[in-house]
Amino acid sequence: MRGRPLLHTSYASELALFDTPAKRTSVGMLLMLAVALPFLLPDEVLQLLAVCCVAAIGAIGLGLVTGYAGQVSLGHAFFLAIGAYTAAAISGDPDGRVIGFGVTNIGVWLPAAGLVAGLAGVLVAPLATRLRGLYLAIVTLGLVFIGQHVFSEWSALTGGAGVGRPAATLEFFGQPLAATGALGTRDQKLYWLMLLFLLIFALAAANLARSRIGRAFTAIRDRDIAAGVIGVNLARYKAIAFAVSSAYAGCAGALLYTVTGFFDPSSFSLLLSVQYIAMVLIGGAGTISGAIAGAFFITLLPRLTREMQAWVPFLSAQPNEVPNVFQVETILYGVLLIVFLLFEPRGLFGIWVRVRNYWKAWPFSY
Repeated sequence: MRGRPLLHTSYASELALFDTPAKRTSVGMLLMLAVALPFLLPDEVLQLLAVCCVAAIGAIGLGLVTGYAGQVSLGHAFFLAIGAYTAAAISGDPDGRVIGFGVTNIGVWLPAAGLVAGLAGVLVAPLATRLRGLYLAIVTLGLVFIGQHVFSEWSALTGGAGVGRPAATLEFFGQPLAATGALGTRDQKLYWLMLLFLLIFALAAANLARSRIGRAFTAIRDRDIAAGVIGVNLARYKAIAFAVSSAYAGCAGALLYTVTGFFDPSSFSLLLSVQYIAMVLIGGAGTISGAIAGAFFITLLPRLTREMQAWVPFLSAQPNEVPNVFQVETILYGVLLIVFLLFEPRGLFGIWVRVRNYWKAWPFSY
């Protein structure tokens, strides 16, 4: 109704993803700005924003299992690695020094990466039915160390530690998707492609969260014993949560290193899992938009710390000198996690909600 945007007259309008004119307008303007960025920013920044979009896909996946379903997972880097190596092996050169099958079509290796990582998540899911909280976090943490050892030793697939292998090829039925051409430079097309994937995965996750499965996730997160009493199949929905989260991580891992074109087993360390946990917690656990905001914030943080060198003369850009920007970057992860958990547990999304509620209630204070 005109002038009463929060008064719904049908179930369809109430359940709409963007249920108010303000939401539809703001999302539309944000999308227009995102599409126009390649004409406003240099290629170097666009490449970084493409990485942000891919990181946001992985953060959404972790947010589904941790933020929505309440299952703490520290093994996200393991599933990212599975997706990356699955995609690289499928699209790799059959005559190369590492395993490759020569199927360069992104329509094949991207779903395959998500499927293999999702199956790995299903194998881990039985642990979630027996463990929770800190115990589940420690078990999933073990996956990172197991994965690092396996990938470092399996040189036929990974190329070996310190050597690595090329990432998956961005082609669709033989046509390169990110090559410089009439439609723009490589980085411009790469950014648009990753933005498109982010929109697809974000909309799918948002609709999943509003579905029966998403409500079951929320019930398990709030109180799993009560959820089981009212009829929620805990084993089934925890398995679904891990499978979907792992599939998202697999797709993100498959896309992540197509930007740089190369990766090795050391790319999937414990620090990568910590970064994704930071994305979810700083952005706002239990929200899709919070996971996206946290992914952009954490991914852009190293660029911001590099810029600090111009403001703080005693900071060095060399990793063997103390103090250096890399140490500042690592410290910032911990400081930001502590600050947000203490003072703004809802993260960047919570800050946005406060600002929005202030302007909706103005000039009143409540």
